[in-house]
Amino acid sequence: MMKGQARRVFLILTLAGWVPVQPGWAEKAENADPAVKAVYHWRRGYVYHLLGQFPMAIAEYRKSIAAKPTAEGHTFLGWSLSMIERYEEAIAECKKAIPLDPDFGNPYNDIGVYLVALDRLDEAIPYLKKAMRAKRYCCYQFAHHNMGRVLVLKGRYEEAMRSFKKALAYDPDYEPSKQALRVLRERAGREL
Repeated sequence: MMKGQARRVFLILTLAGWVPVQPGWAEKAENADPAVKAVYHWRRGYVYHLLGQFPMAIAEYRKSIAAKPTAEGHTFLGWSLSMIERYEEAIAECKKAIPLDPDFGNPYNDIGVYLVALDRLDEAIPYLKKAMRAKRYCCYQFAHHNMGRVLVLKGRYEEAMRSFKKALAYDPDYEPSKQALRVLRERAGREL
């Protein structure tokens, strides 16, 4: 790893609170309880993903899943696979996540996004609706925004605007929804 990239990794780990405080921590994690080992590799995968090192992220997520399958491991593996346009594999990983934690919203939203990328809009809608109703989901604005994207692609602009507004109700600073609303309002103004 190059010096600059090593510094970025260290900074990301520090900001995330993941800097090991004792020498030999990584070796201990490798020999630890499967749940600890799974978290260790998931975190490494996440850092590689943030650095754009998707093959490395995929390898780490797979090690995490091998140690202990989790909804997060499968979902984030799917995310990294999607970044290299392996959407069918990404969908399959997210579908493995759902029975592990049906309340986790991320895999539903992500499947919806990957189906949109594959131009399978009607299939995406039920997954996005499930993400919107998930009990455990940090980012409901994503599901509402992505539903808005689907509705725009289907030519249902008024409904799309409502979805983007719902996204902004969860996060008033969510720039993609703000931009989408501006574009739709400009479009509506031109049609009057």
